[in-house]
Amino acid sequence: MRIVDAARLERGREKAVRARGAADRHLYFYGVAEARYVLRKVFRLVEEEAKRAGIDPLAHQALIQIYGSVAGALRVKEVAERLDIAPAFASSLVKSLVGKGLIVQTRDKSDARVSWVRITKEGRAALHRIDEQVQNHVEYFTRGLSAEQTEAAVSILMFYAGVSLKRGAVASQKA
Repeated sequence: MRIVDAARLERGREKAVRARGAADRHLYFYGVAEARYVLRKVFRLVEEEAKRAGIDPLAHQALIQIYGSVAGALRVKEVAERLDIAPAFASSLVKSLVGKGLIVQTRDKSDARVSWVRITKEGRAALHRIDEQVQNHVEYFTRGLSAEQTEAAVSILMFYAGVSLKRGAVASQKA
């Protein structure tokens, strides 16, 4: 695992943000390219392992979103939102996962129109197996990245997420 200097990372983020507004945006797009390279490579590794486990990559992403949610359960409409897919498609995806025994679906006690999904023991075991396989590949991949590539990618991800490491920076507030 690489240790990154927070001050250097923040300087890189600030440079990328400034470059985004400049006539020559090369530095900004360098960071975007590195961030997308890292994300795409890791996502591809995850998708390949999900397929090896017999799980469609989007279904795997649904399992991650459900299990990784704060409550460990999502409404079907939240699955659609988290995956950025149509609610009808999310409903089909949920039915498929229920059929494979990876999640359970229950009706909301106060509103029968609302359906909740929660991961099963089998679904959790599948996620753990896939994650263990992915970890080896990701570690190998990230060892090949230079410090500059890593910092550029993380700086852009910080920008996308609205994060600053600067002391005294105003914390973002959600209304």
